[in-house]
Amino acid sequence: MQYSKFIKPAFDDFILPTKKYADIIIPRGGDNHVAINLIVQHIHTKLGQQSLCKIYPNLYVIQSTFQIHGMHTLIRDNETTKHDFIFYSDRLIRLVVEHGLGHLPFKEKQVITPTGSFYTGVEFCKRLCGISIIRSGESMENALRACCKGIKIGKILIHREGDNGQQLIYHNLPNDIAYRNVLLLDPILGTGNTAVQAISLLLQKGAQESNIIFLNLISVSLVISVFYSLINFICSMCHMSTECFYP
Repeated sequence: MQYSKFIKPAFDDFILPTKKYADIIIPRGGDNHVAINLIVQHIHTKLGQQSLCKIYPNLYVIQSTFQIHGMHTLIRDNETTKHDFIFYSDRLIRLVVEHGLGHLPFKEKQVITPTGSFYTGVEFCKRLCGISIIRSGESMENALRACCKGIKIGKILIHREGDNGQQLIYHNLPNDIAYRNVLLLDPILGTGNTAVQAISLLLQKGAQESNIIFLNLISVSLVISVFYSLINFICSMCHMSTECFYP
């Protein structure tokens, strides 16, 4: 009796009309655990990325689109073929490289167009090199070469011993690295130990902290804090946990 006289009329008059203004409607309410978990996960991801970028002004997470999210989905799919995995990974890596190049120093330059008009634009940074962390970093070299014709690329090999041990095995760096802007290449950031040692080596060889840009495809947000405060860090997607790296 109370439901028919008070609750149902109040619902029809005040709550039901507001459905048209709702961004999301969850059927079955609190009993729909799948839908609620998806929303919670989405909110955690958004809050985590925004707060990280506020805490670390040198961190740049490429804004996700359905296209980027779709490619990340494909490279994680257990049923994706090797050919498709390489194809979509290369596309994502190219986006990261292009985004990273946009953070290099530029200077204004005026040119004359074929019609004789003056055009004021910018000139690319000339003193640039790429450093790949062997072996995974080498997967990003083709994208860098495609964007920067004739770029010098050095190598760093660090051998992992156990969970914490890291041993520098080999490095081949440009002799004038102290005067170059450096793009450090490593697609996956799981613990950050290898990347930190590679950065330490670059600093020992004279590279300037402010001239190093670390390009990364997928990173665990919890380990971003291990990096030096002046190093620019660019990645395609941040994760709040290590689940996608260590099943």
